[in-house]
Amino acid sequence: MNKLEHIEEFEQALKDYHLPDEAKETLRHTQLVLLIGPSSSGRNTIINELMKSGKYHYVISDTTREPRANNGILEQDGREYWFRTEEQMLEDIKSGKFLEAAVIHNQQVSGISMRELEAATKEHKVAIDEIEVVGADNIHKAAPETIFLFILPPSFYEWMARMSARGKLPLEETRRRLESAISEITTALEKDYYKFIVNDTFIKTAARIDDIIDGNSASLGDQAEARSIAKQLILDTQAYLDSEC
Repeated sequence: MNKLEHIEEFEQALKDYHLPDEAKETLRHTQLVLLIGPSSSGRNTIINELMKSGKYHYVISDTTREPRANNGILEQDGREYWFRTEEQMLEDIKSGKFLEAAVIHNQQVSGISMRELEAATKEHKVAIDEIEVVGADNIHKAAPETIFLFILPPSFYEWMARMSARGKLPLEETRRRLESAISEITTALEKDYYKFIVNDTFIKTAARIDDIIDGNSASLGDQAEARSIAKQLILDTQAYLDSEC
């Protein structure tokens, strides 16, 4: 379990944070795609598939949390995340070096550094990343042209199977993730800028997203149906929490 030693300082710095003018200028020259979704919805797997085309720049977020093992493979600095100390992150936030940053689950601070978007612009590539709903909202205010895709598992039981495949979690951690998921999905349903994508298989989902980036709106599918799945996930998750956790 991660723990923040300077949570009050982070909350104050983020409360007063304003997007620097240089960040706004960089955004005007960068095509940015953000994947949002609950834990184990498959965002990272989809991004890894998209990266094979060579047209994307994976925006590696900064985070204060410790590296963890995914499917038995330990995360590495500069691959999944830039692992920073709390002091380093706090200094950069106060210096305006982030596009956005947020306290996640009161356990860690994660955010997108300006240096990553600058790299995507220089490479003439589409910047892509996975992000939390709080960060997405902040970015939408500054760059509404950003593409926000909310990734959903096809069903509650498939979602639980994917979560279990990443390793057995303590009951408290399972509850925390499920409660966060309810909040995240509910928030997304209230925003009109999210497009919902049901992740049946990551290869098909990656292909759909690639089409969307190229301007094929038909690949978004039936958004009413996707929203219906999102609402059912909320109901099933709450029922599970009430009965099992």
